Amino acid sequence: MDLIGRKLVVAVLAAGMLGGCVPDASTVNAKVEEPPPAPKLHEGVYAAKADGSFTVPAVPVEKVPVEFQRQNVAYTSNEAPGTIIINPQARVLYFITGKDTAIRYGIAVGKAGFEWSGQAVVANRRPWPRWTPPPEMIDRKPELAKWADGQPGGPTNPLGARALYLETNGRDYGYRIHGTPEWQSIGHSASSGCIRMINQDVIDLYQRVPDGAKVIVMTRDGKMPTGLTLPPPPPKKSKPVQVAAAPATPKPVVVPTGLNNLPMLSPYGAPTPAAPAATTPSAATPDTPALDTPPDPAPATPGPIADEPAAVPAPEVLPAPDAPVVLPPAAGAGEAAAPAPADEAKSDSL
Repeated sequence: MDLIGRKLVVAVLAAGMLGGCVPDASTVNAKVEEPPPAPKLHEGVYAAKADGSFTVPAVPVEKVPVEFQRQNVAYTSNEAPGTIIINPQARVLYFITGKDTAIRYGIAVGKAGFEWSGQAVVANRRPWPRWTPPPEMIDRKPELAKWADGQPGGPTNPLGARALYLETNGRDYGYRIHGTPEWQSIGHSASSGCIRMINQDVIDLYQRVPDGAKVIVMTRDGKMPTGLTLPPPPPKKSKPVQVAAAPATPKPVVVPTGLNNLPMLSPYGAPTPAAPAATTPSAATPDTPALDTPPDPAPATPGPIADEPAAVPAPEVLPAPDAPVVLPPAAGAGEAAAPAPADEAKSDSL
């Protein structure tokens, strides 16, 4: 091959080598997407465990859906590590651990009519907290009145092994993130607005979350909140109207039978006074002593009135022991004694 031919072959080979270094236009702006890490379950975390003076019962993990078991997941968020994000729609709670990573826990959320959304902070944390039902809850469930002064912490306490107390703008609206002995409620709408967790999970979250941590509760359809939204207040119960009792009818006064002879008490009025008995002048006898002075004439009596007592006979007047005895002149034989004057007739009325 002559010199020119050899140079042409070298040029062609060089052009081919340079063409292999030029990138394809379809791959210039392409970004390689790495698949997100697969969820990693925390194994053996739901076994029974001693916690202070109490024992947390084991949870049958085979009965808890996998999506509600504690696990590390990929979660894209602009929030700082330590933030809590709650998604009521999916019934899960995310604890942000780093860029696009989080620990996910299954939860139970508020029933219909008790949902809320917005931002809050963890104002306080307590192990085995005391639970005091609010008056509204006692109105709905009167059997809780026995805990009006508070139920001590323990395995049967509704707040479970731990409680995180939430406040918004310095105000406590009564919402908590707490444990529950009712692990079967996880994944459901079961509470009065609080966020329930399995006791083993809330103990784990309690150890990770500092006081003052930010909490975001998404809306019921899984969107970020734009403000605080609270459920409507419960309707106030109307007080029962108290009807005044009818006045008691006075009972009739029963007068004892023995008092019916008194005119003012007798139901039959005053008795009719008896007519005074007529007196007939009696003939004087020689052996009848006479007074040295005639008695005063008896006053005329108009008769008893209704409220006067009945008349009583006058006492008999006896002559004084030293008064002289004056005998009347003897009547002739066969001659009748003269009748006594009418004004001297005796009467049994006063």
